Amino acid sequence: MDPLPFFTPSAPAARCPNRLARAKACALATLLAVVPHAWSASQPMDASPLALAELAPGMKGEVWTVFQGVTPEPFEVEVTGVIRNALGPGKALILCRLTDPRVQGMGAVAGMSGSPLYIGGRIAGALSYQVQRFETVRYAGFTPVADLEEVTGKLSGVPIAPVPLDQAELSPRPRTANETDFQALTPVFALSGLSPGVADLFAPRLRELGLTTVALGGSGAPGALHAAVSDPGAAPVPAPLQPGGAIAVALAIGDITIAGTGTVSRVDGHRVTAFGHPMLGIGDVALPLCAAEIVAILPSNLNSMKVSNTGPVIGTLLQDRLSAVAGELGAGPAMIPVEVATPRRTLRFSIVKHAQLAPMVTAMGVTQAIQGSNDAGFTEGFRVATRVVYPNERPFETEMLYAGPQGFAAGLEEFLQRLNACLQNPFEKTFPESIEVRISPLARRPVAYLDQVQPSATRARAGDRLTVDLSGRDHQGGPLRQQVELVVPAAWIGKNLELVVLNGRDLDRSTGQAATLSTTDLRSFSTYLDALRAFRRPDGLYIAIVERANALIDQNERLIEAPGSIERVTQASINTRYGRQEIAVPLWETRVFPDRLINVQVKRPFSVTE
Repeated sequence: MDPLPFFTPSAPAARCPNRLARAKACALATLLAVVPHAWSASQPMDASPLALAELAPGMKGEVWTVFQGVTPEPFEVEVTGVIRNALGPGKALILCRLTDPRVQGMGAVAGMSGSPLYIGGRIAGALSYQVQRFETVRYAGFTPVADLEEVTGKLSGVPIAPVPLDQAELSPRPRTANETDFQALTPVFALSGLSPGVADLFAPRLRELGLTTVALGGSGAPGALHAAVSDPGAAPVPAPLQPGGAIAVALAIGDITIAGTGTVSRVDGHRVTAFGHPMLGIGDVALPLCAAEIVAILPSNLNSMKVSNTGPVIGTLLQDRLSAVAGELGAGPAMIPVEVATPRRTLRFSIVKHAQLAPMVTAMGVTQAIQGSNDAGFTEGFRVATRVVYPNERPFETEMLYAGPQGFAAGLEEFLQRLNACLQNPFEKTFPESIEVRISPLARRPVAYLDQVQPSATRARAGDRLTVDLSGRDHQGGPLRQQVELVVPAAWIGKNLELVVLNGRDLDRSTGQAATLSTTDLRSFSTYLDALRAFRRPDGLYIAIVERANALIDQNERLIEAPGSIERVTQASINTRYGRQEIAVPLWETRVFPDRLINVQVKRPFSVTE
């Protein structure tokens, strides 16, 4: 297998006044010294694009792609024709029969997306579409070179010439899903650094985000990968790329890597066009472009695919469009550094700045640290402490307790919800500067049971001393006992009161603290973070004296038993700015049995007289 020429470290920026020229020179030296075999003298040089009007059925062509390693190789095709408006008005598709015996058996392969098609030494398009499944003769669709140029033009702000109306049919034939399996070669995102069990656990959640994933993928030197992203001043010199070479677009880089591999269609200086179809179809993006090495091609009658290793970041993907993806070689984009630490090891990786993907990949890293290694120590239970640092904000910190890996698996959805809440910013275009997760094993299993709650009285007078005795047992039957006391204030006289014993989640619900916050209730990101900090700890129990009352809710603030005049003034806004609900208002509360997981609800009437 060919070695992977990932990158050559560059000099610091201060010593590189002409960084682009130095990068090109280093890339050329690397190409000549390290991979002299990587450029074939017989490979076309992409000198003159071939227009659709010049194509004719029966023309022979070559498609260049990597079958194994990093060296592109050609396979033969024959032009069948051009399907006009196949992808929309003015967006044609070149249809070719795959005549090469190596490809005829497996068809178009996921990972070949973007492989350039040359006819007579001129580029005509890029392989991009699977035309059929289980067919007896293999065909593939190619995106025309003019559409590739259109996407590349967006990198430099070059105006894109519209298709003349007399050349575009404005009513393309609609097609249904039952007519054909014609579709873009779906980018398959390989998950590296995750055990198969963890990958399977998150695959359905990633599919909900539009990502097709496979656990069979690799990455090279993850520590160096993460360091290159964390320190933009140490950006790698762009690796020598060529049409037909493998390239990956990453969503996470480092000890955990998520990357989709495709093929380079064109290289124009430091600009790269690839894939020949959209990756996620989200337009302007800033995603890492990475070197890639093809380990093997796995043939399948349903969906053949390339298995690859993802290398270091070599540039930034800037366009994700209908006809291709395009970006520039050089430094990668800014990403969110994540650190997941246990007493035995630390996972370091970086995630793209995406509100939904960042919490998902962070949770994957935490799950891998807990469930996906040979380390022991979490059997009894563990604590997960999360610290999210935002610019110009006080760090947001949370702690959650779990009764072993099984307890974490059962509570994974809640953990994801909490990560989503603190990482999705509904107010400002800002992302965390860093995410740190510390996982600490517990010396004892935290599960416990409460058997009895005994208040000294359910009717009291102002000034009386009230005691509440709680007794229970741990998971092994050992005794748990605690007593709390309070002096009953005169302000409670005549109120509709209850004595409650609940965990933090249930007390939040009963007091009107919604499990998920509505942005319409808040006015800024700072108030949003403060509202998240107001959630009670989920471990332990809370003993509280609460009053049943009606409340108006505004910006997560509660106006208790508002006078009728205020209710009349705000009536028109009740369903927009304000919300009204009956809640339990805590007049006094304290937390007991910290570091224990107890699921219980106790409610007792309580009254105070003069």
